[in-house]
Amino acid sequence: MKTLGQMLTDPTHEKYRVWQSIVTFFIFASCLALAIETVPELASSYQHELFIMEWISVGVFSIDYLANLFYSEEKLAYAFSVWGIIDLVSILPSYLMLLNLTALQGTKVLRLVRVARVLRVLKLVRIAVSETNGTQNPILANLKIYFILFFSVLMISSTAMYFVEGSLYSTEAIEAGQKLLDTTAEAGKEPVKFVPVDPISGNLIPEDKRFFTSIPAAMWWCVVTMTSTGYGDMFPVTVGGRIVAGFTMILGLVLFAILFNVIGKTLMVVLFGEKLSAPED
Repeated sequence: MKTLGQMLTDPTHEKYRVWQSIVTFFIFASCLALAIETVPELASSYQHELFIMEWISVGVFSIDYLANLFYSEEKLAYAFSVWGIIDLVSILPSYLMLLNLTALQGTKVLRLVRVARVLRVLKLVRIAVSETNGTQNPILANLKIYFILFFSVLMISSTAMYFVEGSLYSTEAIEAGQKLLDTTAEAGKEPVKFVPVDPISGNLIPEDKRFFTSIPAAMWWCVVTMTSTGYGDMFPVTVGGRIVAGFTMILGLVLFAILFNVIGKTLMVVLFGEKLSAPED
């Protein structure tokens, strides 16, 4: 039992890195599965496979969370720490969906619970920090942290844009809006086509401005936004979407600065032979 606990929670144990590699794999796999679920054609074709992947991932994350909680010297402190909350959030949305709560069915709350699973990507940051502490190659450590942060921002920003703006013109939202119009339409009048509206500004969202129909579509926008000074061929038209875009651009600048810092240190080593100290704990 003690050896198992060390393997799951002790960074100095020889098998700890193996377990963290397993957790890392399922974090990436579950995030990609979440993105695929928002593409109707792929979601219907691979529904069974996506379901299996989700619950295998939840099982792995549950073991990781319970092990950290059980073997922690300060259990309450861990449960309410940043990492403890992130570990809990990585599994809680899936269990809430499993309960099939009536209050969540057919509402935006259920969609929020589904997309909240993307926050499990933050577990990657914890793994990266624990594995790079004390490393003898700070450049590789910083590069690893940079790419993990880039992937985290990519997933979270894309999912946020899909939820905040894309959900307004999702297939379910269009069908529900059209059904409501049909039921309230006066007899003898021509049916009116439903057009989604920005709930904050009240502006209509025409068909040619409905870009964020899935998380993969939003990912392309996110990459362009973080690596350039403009939106490219896709841009948000709602107030909520523009708020998400603003935060994405700011985070893109932060990541750009981190990358330049890593490149600068690398050039100092390559060109001038300057030695860099390993990051302190």
